[in-house]
Amino acid sequence: MLTYEECLELSDLTEDEVEAIAEHEHTDPIIAMAMGHYLCCHQGESKVKKIILEDIAKAQRRGDTKHEKVLRRVLAHFIKTHPDHLNKIAKVS
Repeated sequence: MLTYEECLELSDLTEDEVEAIAEHEHTDPIIAMAMGHYLCCHQGESKVKKIILEDIAKAQRRGDTKHEKVLRRVLAHFIKTHPDHLNKIAKVS
């Protein structure tokens, strides 16, 4: 049986990226990890980016600047590490 950490390594996502997907989809991290991995393997990186952007907007509406800052770093890292299908998407300032 694979551990969570082993699955995370295989997913090509960071723990923060998985947590952002889990937050957005209101699901367990392992489900979010599988979803994120599937999207990244099937040219769905723009969907993952959109999920993180929506989480950022939600944090802004709540006034949660600390969480917003974390999510902006997550987004920047995701864009940096998944550039193949994100070339058409503008980078976060």
